[in-house]
Amino acid sequence: MTTHSELSVRQAEPRDFAAIERIETLADQIFIDTFNPNHWPPAASATDRLEQGGFLLVGEAENYAGCQREVVGFAHVIEAAGLAHLEQVSVLPAFGRRGYGREIVEAAMRETRQRGYRELTLRTYADLPWNAPFYRSLGFAPSSPRGAFLLGLVEAERAEGLERFGSRLQMTVSLA
Repeated sequence: MTTHSELSVRQAEPRDFAAIERIETLADQIFIDTFNPNHWPPAASATDRLEQGGFLLVGEAENYAGCQREVVGFAHVIEAAGLAHLEQVSVLPAFGRRGYGREIVEAAMRETRQRGYRELTLRTYADLPWNAPFYRSLGFAPSSPRGAFLLGLVEAERAEGLERFGSRLQMTVSLA
């Protein structure tokens, strides 16, 4: 789908599913270390993600030995109720701070646009530097949830107790 000098982004395939779950589990450790929660929800399986509708993209880069490529990050975009929603972006911590997350999100934005959507929403923490400020740098801006699907995401976050770790925020980027 997209290839840059170090990272290539493509549609996920069944052979990537175990890596996707592993990446999210390892990336979530940053939140666990920051928040020190009693409980953190486990990573969703790729199969569960695909059952929600939408698409999964993976980013591949050379491993440290430089002898083969491996999946180092992914994005999951849900397509529901006529909307496109960036549900999850995760990059292996060992491959962080190289711009891979940005490239994966940009690829997800392009794919979403190609699928005919005019905007892409997400929900994130307002004050963590690797959350809302990162997405702002990609053109996302704070927005208000509208419609049953997006309001349902707010309720799901409340039920999971995510607000106890900081202010949650919806953001939207125009793809026009």
